[in-house]
Amino acid sequence: MRLRLVGRISTDDPSKLRPALHEIARRYEGTYRTTAEGFEVEFVREAPDARDANRELLTELRRAVKKTRLRAEWTHGTTLERFFDYVPKGTLRASDAGPAGTL
Repeated sequence: MRLRLVGRISTDDPSKLRPALHEIARRYEGTYRTTAEGFEVEFVREAPDARDANRELLTELRRAVKKTRLRAEWTHGTTLERFFDYVPKGTLRASDAGPAGTL
Protein backbone atom coordinates (compact mmCIF):
# COMPACT_ATOMS: atom_id res chain seq x y z
CA MET A 1 0.00 0.00 0.00
CA ARG A 2 1.17 3.53 -0.76
CA LEU A 3 1.58 5.59 2.42
CA ARG A 4 2.27 9.29 2.90
CA LEU A 5 4.02 10.42 6.07
CA VAL A 6 3.90 13.84 7.66
CA GLY A 7 5.89 13.82 10.87
CA ARG A 8 8.04 15.54 13.44
CA ILE A 9 11.28 14.06 14.70
CA SER A 10 13.10 15.23 17.80
CA THR A 11 16.39 13.98 19.15
CA ASP A 12 19.17 14.80 21.58
CA ASP A 13 21.74 14.96 18.77
CA PRO A 14 20.36 16.37 15.48
CA SER A 15 23.82 16.48 13.86
CA LYS A 16 24.17 12.68 14.18
CA LEU A 17 20.63 12.07 12.92
CA ARG A 18 20.89 14.34 9.86
CA PRO A 19 22.93 11.90 7.66
CA ALA A 20 20.50 9.03 8.36
CA LEU A 21 17.53 11.29 7.68
CA HIS A 22 19.12 12.50 4.46
CA GLU A 23 19.51 8.88 3.26
CA ILE A 24 15.91 8.02 4.18
CA ALA A 25 14.61 11.12 2.39
CA ARG A 26 16.59 10.19 -0.72
CA ARG A 27 15.35 6.61 -0.67
CA TYR A 28 11.68 7.58 -0.30
CA GLU A 29 11.90 10.73 -2.42
CA GLY A 30 10.81 12.74 0.56
CA THR A 31 11.77 16.00 2.15
CA TYR A 32 12.85 17.13 5.58
CA ARG A 33 13.61 20.46 7.13
CA THR A 34 15.26 21.52 10.34
CA THR A 35 13.10 23.13 13.03
CA ALA A 36 13.83 24.44 16.51
CA GLU A 37 12.65 21.12 17.99
CA GLY A 38 14.33 18.81 15.44
CA PHE A 39 13.00 17.98 11.98
CA GLU A 40 9.76 17.97 10.00
CA VAL A 41 9.50 15.24 7.36
CA GLU A 42 7.29 14.27 4.43
CA PHE A 43 7.79 10.90 2.74
CA VAL A 44 5.83 8.61 0.45
CA ARG A 45 6.57 4.90 0.57
CA GLU A 46 5.19 1.46 -0.08
CA ALA A 47 4.59 -0.77 2.95
CA PRO A 48 2.11 -3.46 4.04
CA ASP A 49 0.53 -1.07 6.55
CA ALA A 50 1.18 2.12 8.51
CA ARG A 51 2.26 0.31 11.67
CA ASP A 52 5.04 -1.54 9.83
CA ALA A 53 6.17 1.60 8.00
CA ASN A 54 6.26 3.56 11.26
CA ARG A 55 8.17 0.80 13.08
CA GLU A 56 10.75 0.49 10.29
CA LEU A 57 11.31 4.25 10.12
CA LEU A 58 11.69 4.75 13.87
CA THR A 59 13.97 1.73 14.19
CA GLU A 60 16.21 3.12 11.44
CA LEU A 61 16.29 6.56 13.07
CA ARG A 62 17.13 5.06 16.47
CA ARG A 63 20.05 3.15 14.98
CA ALA A 64 21.59 6.55 14.29
CA VAL A 65 20.59 8.19 17.60
CA LYS A 66 19.01 6.11 20.35
CA LYS A 67 17.05 8.98 21.93
CA THR A 68 14.91 9.87 18.93
CA ARG A 69 11.17 10.55 19.07
CA LEU A 70 8.73 10.39 16.17
CA ARG A 71 5.25 11.90 15.94
CA ALA A 72 3.81 10.61 12.70
CA GLU A 73 0.67 10.80 10.60
CA TRP A 74 0.49 8.10 7.91
CA THR A 75 -2.20 8.60 5.27
CA HIS A 76 -3.40 5.93 2.85
CA GLY A 77 -6.52 6.40 0.77
CA THR A 78 -9.04 8.07 3.05
CA THR A 79 -7.48 6.82 6.31
CA LEU A 80 -5.05 8.66 8.56
CA GLU A 81 -3.20 6.79 11.31
CA ARG A 82 -1.33 8.66 14.03
CA PHE A 83 1.63 7.35 16.05
CA PHE A 84 3.87 8.57 18.84
CA ASP A 85 7.06 6.54 18.62
CA TYR A 86 5.87 2.93 18.20
CA VAL A 87 2.46 3.51 19.81
CA PRO A 88 -0.68 3.96 17.66
CA LYS A 89 -2.65 7.01 18.80
CA GLY A 90 -5.72 6.66 16.62
CA THR A 91 -7.20 6.28 13.18
CA LEU A 92 -9.35 8.86 11.40
CA ARG A 93 -10.82 9.42 8.00
CA ALA A 94 -8.28 11.70 6.33
CA SER A 95 -10.98 14.31 5.59
CA ASP A 96 -11.85 14.48 9.34
CA ALA A 97 -8.23 15.03 10.41
CA GLY A 98 -7.93 18.62 9.23
CA PRO A 99 -5.09 19.96 7.11
CA ALA A 100 -2.13 17.66 6.61
CA GLY A 101 0.74 18.19 8.96
CA THR A 102 -1.27 19.39 11.96
CA LEU A 103 0.39 17.02 14.40
